[in-house]
Amino acid sequence: MSFRKEKKFKVSISDGLVLIAELQKKGMKNLFKKRMIHSQYFDTRDFKMLFESEEGLLPRNKIRVRWYDSDFESLNLEKKVSSIEGRYKILNKISLDKFKVIKKNGLNDMHYGLMLPSALISYEREYFIYENVRITFDSNIKYLINSKNIPAKDSFRVIEVKVPMHITEDYLEKIIPIPTSRFSKYSRAFFHVLKNESLSG
Repeated sequence: MSFRKEKKFKVSISDGLVLIAELQKKGMKNLFKKRMIHSQYFDTRDFKMLFESEEGLLPRNKIRVRWYDSDFESLNLEKKVSSIEGRYKILNKISLDKFKVIKKNGLNDMHYGLMLPSALISYEREYFIYENVRITFDSNIKYLINSKNIPAKDSFRVIEVKVPMHITEDYLEKIIPIPTSRFSKYSRAFFHVLKNESLSG
C-alpha cells in the first residue's frame, strides 16, 4: 500500500486549454494517450458515501467499477480510500458477467453493507508528466444517476495532480499557480442531475 497526495484544480474549458499550452511550452509531455473513463459508483440506500464525501469526513471510501473506452475486458472493482495519512486504491479485476450481476443485485461491503448502483460518470482524461509530477486533465464530464433518467454535463474541467506524500505544497504551487478546489465528481453528479430535474419540472 502506497499513500499519495492528490490535489485538484477546477478550471473553465478555455482556461484549461491555456494552462496545458503554457505547461507544454515549459516541457510538459504526454504520458499516455487520451482515453474515456467510465465509473459506475455504488452507495448505500441512504447514500452514506455521498454524505461522507460532501462532509469531507476522514476516513471515507468510494466504491466503483471502472473501465476505459469500450474495453469491458479491463473492468476493475475499486475501493478508493481517503484517510488522514493520504489516499490509496484497492483494485480487483472482475468479469463483465460479474459486473452485470452486481449492477443488478448490488454488492456487499464489510463496512457499509449492501451497496447499490448510484451514479455513472464518464469523462475524457489526458495524461501528462512534468518535472516528475503526473498531471491529468479531465473534460467532457457527464453524469447519470441510476435511479433517474436525466443526464447532465459539467461546464468545468478538472486538473488532478497526484504525487508522493513528501512533495511540498510550495513545489506544486509553482507548477500550477492557481488555487486548489474541491472537485468530487461523485458529489457533483447529484448536484447537476438534481438541478436539471428541478429546471425541467
